[in-house]
Amino acid sequence: MSLRALHEHDLGLTWIVAELMERTSHALVDDGRVWLVDPVDEPEALERVAGLGEPAGVLQLLDRHNRDCAALAARLGVEHVRLPERLPDAPFVPFSAVSVPRWREVGLWWPARKALVVTEALGTSELFTGGDRAVGVHLMLRLLPPRRLGGYAPEHLLVGHGPPIHGPAVADGVQEALSRSLRDVPHVVTGFVRAARR
Repeated sequence: MSLRALHEHDLGLTWIVAELMERTSHALVDDGRVWLVDPVDEPEALERVAGLGEPAGVLQLLDRHNRDCAALAARLGVEHVRLPERLPDAPFVPFSAVSVPRWREVGLWWPARKALVVTEALGTSELFTGGDRAVGVHLMLRLLPPRRLGGYAPEHLLVGHGPPIHGPAVADGVQEALSRSLRDVPHVVTGFVRAARR
């Protein structure tokens, strides 16, 4: 496993490992405190994270997304919070993004920053978007997309697969992904096959 990309942004740091699924992790920073979200243990990225502030917790937002959450929480001496319902010491608010049999996912809404963190229901990698859309819905959710995500108007979107996106067009990208969810299935399948052949 190697690092594909590091993205510094107003919310902290995002890193993506070089693999087909483009697993993406985040360090969210507020007032000198750092929360790791669905982290993958990548040494270069974590060295950069160490300079961002004091570790506050490790958040696991998907029931099956264990990644390196527990090990990193133990190493940093902070709590590993799996599917958080409340985060009273954090600037963001957890909410239920997906709750169906065998899929429980929590999203984070950071109102002061207009930031939405969604680890699996939405993605920005080619496997989610087909290659020419900003945002896509997970293939397994396209029949019944998580429309509650359309209730936010983010200017930042951080996902579990693909790079973060920022700016006033982010909210439109989320709305388009939800509205085109079923229509885009052939397009996304083609993009998935194309990405897998690389």
